[in-house]
Amino acid sequence: MTNFRQIYKYIFHFFSARNTWGFGVHSPFLFQFTRFVLLEKNSYYAFRSIEKLRGNLEKDSRVLDIEDFGTGTDRRETVSVIAKNSLKSPKHAQLLYRMVHYFKAHNVLELGTSLGVTTSYLASSSTGINCLSLEGSPQIAQIARENINNLGIKNVEIIIGDIDTTLSEALSKIDKLDFVFFDANHQFQAVINYFEQCLDKIHNDTVMVFDDIHWSDDMEGAWREIKKHNEVKSTIDLFQLGIVFFNSDLHKKHYKMRY
Repeated sequence: MTNFRQIYKYIFHFFSARNTWGFGVHSPFLFQFTRFVLLEKNSYYAFRSIEKLRGNLEKDSRVLDIEDFGTGTDRRETVSVIAKNSLKSPKHAQLLYRMVHYFKAHNVLELGTSLGVTTSYLASSSTGINCLSLEGSPQIAQIARENINNLGIKNVEIIIGDIDTTLSEALSKIDKLDFVFFDANHQFQAVINYFEQCLDKIHNDTVMVFDDIHWSDDMEGAWREIKKHNEVKSTIDLFQLGIVFFNSDLHKKHYKMRY
């Protein structure tokens, strides 16, 4: 997304979104989620070591040959550039941790491992979590494995290859999905395909989170399509992240919040 487009979209979001104090959220379920997750500020034990890792990666000069299935263009990039430009911010990565922790998710699926920083947040709230992460680039996946191992995290499995192919393999390993984070191919049809494949494994308490929902016209189109789906009961648009709920007690309603 160009800087101009990003600024324009964010300004529009800011003035059209609610604050995150829960006012105007009539659902008790979403009010509690807003209060105890979105407004939660406590630092958990895992945060410090993961952020120390992030700092080390931002200084890492190793050069990787990256196979990018999303754009179809291979490229060379240093680990430091990837760490500075592609990783989720601490604020949003820690929100993912809080969501997994709050909903007591067991089976967690991540599409797009990158360097393993967000993966580490997803897997760290409990050793009982089964975290499965998909990454297209073998060299990036290797760095991610090193990082996860160095943090002492034992409950992550990384599957390498084109997610268009490996997602079905990953889903065959999981009885049901509790939490899914989508941060892979940002093209409209790819996002919709991933979403629809994962629907076969959802249950009433499944939560899905989509990254970069305003990054491009394709992503905004995919987000609109997802919100309309019959299985989707409610969503929260935080600009950077889109959160999807399937809880049958919720009425069909979509929120935009500042975060």
